[in-house]
Amino acid sequence: MILMHTPALQVIIPLIAAPLCCLLPKSRLAWLFTTLVSFSTFAISVLLVWQVHAVGVIDYEMGNWPAPLGIKYHIDSLSAFILILISAIASITLLGARSIIEQEIPHSKHALFYTAFLLCLTGLLGIVATNDAFNVFVFLEISSLSTYALIAMGRNRKALMAAYEYLIMGTIGATFILIGIGLLYMQTGTLNMFDLHDRMPIIGGFNSVHAGFAFFTVGIFLKLALFPLHQWLPNAYTFAPSAVSVFLAATSTKVALYLLYRVFYTIFGFEFSFSTLHLGAVLLPLSIVAIILSSLIAIFQSDIKRLLAYSSLAQIGYMTLGVSLQTQSGLIASMINLFNHAFIKGALFMCLACIAYSIKTTRFNHMAGIAKTQPWVAAAFVVGGIALIGLPPTAGFISKWYIVLAVLETSWWLAIVVVLTSLLAVIYVWRVVEQMYLREPLDNIRHGTPVPMMLIICTWIMILLSVYFGIDNRFPVRMATMAAEMLMP
Repeated sequence: MILMHTPALQVIIPLIAAPLCCLLPKSRLAWLFTTLVSFSTFAISVLLVWQVHAVGVIDYEMGNWPAPLGIKYHIDSLSAFILILISAIASITLLGARSIIEQEIPHSKHALFYTAFLLCLTGLLGIVATNDAFNVFVFLEISSLSTYALIAMGRNRKALMAAYEYLIMGTIGATFILIGIGLLYMQTGTLNMFDLHDRMPIIGGFNSVHAGFAFFTVGIFLKLALFPLHQWLPNAYTFAPSAVSVFLAATSTKVALYLLYRVFYTIFGFEFSFSTLHLGAVLLPLSIVAIILSSLIAIFQSDIKRLLAYSSLAQIGYMTLGVSLQTQSGLIASMINLFNHAFIKGALFMCLACIAYSIKTTRFNHMAGIAKTQPWVAAAFVVGGIALIGLPPTAGFISKWYIVLAVLETSWWLAIVVVLTSLLAVIYVWRVVEQMYLREPLDNIRHGTPVPMMLIICTWIMILLSVYFGIDNRFPVRMATMAAEMLMP
């Protein structure tokens, strides 16, 4: 009986748990409750993956109202793939983050922090699960509004400005998406994604549909932080509380990329998006510029959080590059990179959470010799850096391998761009490693606070997952292949 309702439970459990979390009197109790809820969503996502493999696509009609009159949750291989990623990252982050949250967030705000975290988790899961275009906007706003609150809780006063900047840009992006939804609804009278897809051959010639496509494109690019609409992301990742940086870096832009897949492959359809309106001609140059410029800018950063933020912008470029190739292999490479990068970047930000707990900063010049006092954390960063560069036997190598194979089908010079920009990653990762291992420890390092063992364990869980999926990549490759074949028959 429970298996019948797993798509709804995936979203309803954290949604109901969020206001209940406010009522809990103690910080530790709120953390335990939030962590259990997060692990429950992970268990449900595992069940959904199993159901998709066993019985195929799952359609869940809310209140037994059939679509398009009612709201339908649609779980296919792509949805299940992203759901298990979001819930796994949230669970690992919360499991290890209690100590850093207690240090960085005022005690009086702990219950509110965990409430906002659950709301953000609800929104991200809802975007992936729903098959209703307007519901996508609703869940997008739930996740965005809670994210603004989470970022603003950072101990640095600049966190308030980062949250405000993200609020302005995020609101513009959400408004563009809502206008796009409204224009399509005006022409079709339906909000169900598959109904919209079925009617696209009939309405595709209308100017309002073309305008809706343009509004969707700008709105999604803003949420995705694709160059040149990326200005909100570096400050948001840099000044947010460490636990929030981990979760956002691993999930928020990945869900935006999922939204790109759904809108341009499911709603508008591949032929309309790439052959009629030539989305690939826009994505390709923007992706290349994002990869090159973001990698170059990352080299000169003085804060390692900001360095990793610009590295994320480059990785977003790799993911959209795969989409711009307009091939099934390119789409598979994009999805594999999405999955692997979530664990790699989550692991690296977990390393910075450990460092921030110990020495209260992630500034580059304050980390000299930290490997001598925090060898496990420094070693984790080295392995994560190797994965980010794309060396075997890590998941990053699998991502780069599939991207190179995909671009070689269309252009040899794009493969050169991918390889050369990977060398730029060597430069900025080596800067950090050199500072950690080849410099004498500063006084702040020698007298740093010992890092809690649970935080180190969770950091290594993400690191080992980044290595595991480089050795045994059957799950992400199989799920990505199934999803690509569904979107691009």
